[in-house]
Amino acid sequence: MKCQEVLNQLEEMGNEGTKKIFMKHGASEPIFGVKVGDLKKIQKKIKKDHELSLELFDTGNSDARYLAGLIADETKITKKQLEKWAKDSDWYMLSEYTVAWIAADSPHGWDLGLKWIKSKEEKIASSGWATLSNHISITPDEDLDIQSISNLLDSIPKNIQAAPNRVRYTMNGFVIAVGSYVSELTEKAIEIGKSIGKVDVKMGGTACKVPDAPSYILKIQDKGRIGKKRKMARC
Repeated sequence: MKCQEVLNQLEEMGNEGTKKIFMKHGASEPIFGVKVGDLKKIQKKIKKDHELSLELFDTGNSDARYLAGLIADETKITKKQLEKWAKDSDWYMLSEYTVAWIAADSPHGWDLGLKWIKSKEEKIASSGWATLSNHISITPDEDLDIQSISNLLDSIPKNIQAAPNRVRYTMNGFVIAVGSYVSELTEKAIEIGKSIGKVDVKMGGTACKVPDAPSYILKIQDKGRIGKKRKMARC
């Protein structure tokens, strides 16, 4: 499919109600308001098309950018391209999902995640923590730098309260990811979560809530799913 063909389909699938919801969560124009389920219908037709994914992202359209992440080829995307996507993303569904997913699926996830969490830009730092969380969720423990992950856990109670809004959210998500996917660090993640306490994140006037890390991890533990890795970050 050509880029303009995809944009035409997205416009047809757009929904004003969905658009309003997305914009309430932080999305900005241009956006058609396409439901994720409908984006996945297009994804199934295209499968992977890396050049098309780059073209779609460059349109600036939020729906096209989300789709770009779904069809991008993790074996072809470069650090430079991922850096551009992280910089250009303008709301959390792109920075914390689209960019973080494809970065984690690529060979560059760990390195970029560590770099991005040091950024003073909220969207890039939040993308970094989300990328690290996704990297942990798909990487076998024997291939993880457990000590570095443990050190990152230690850094969170000292920094989370002063961190920007969405960074607080993804830092909390990192605690949950470590506790859920790295059995060696599950108990530590629970204790870190308890020391953090309630994480206050402004959710754009929506009913969305910040998960309580210890409770979330314990639910995963009760289901016997601690350490169960995902096949890929994108879902």
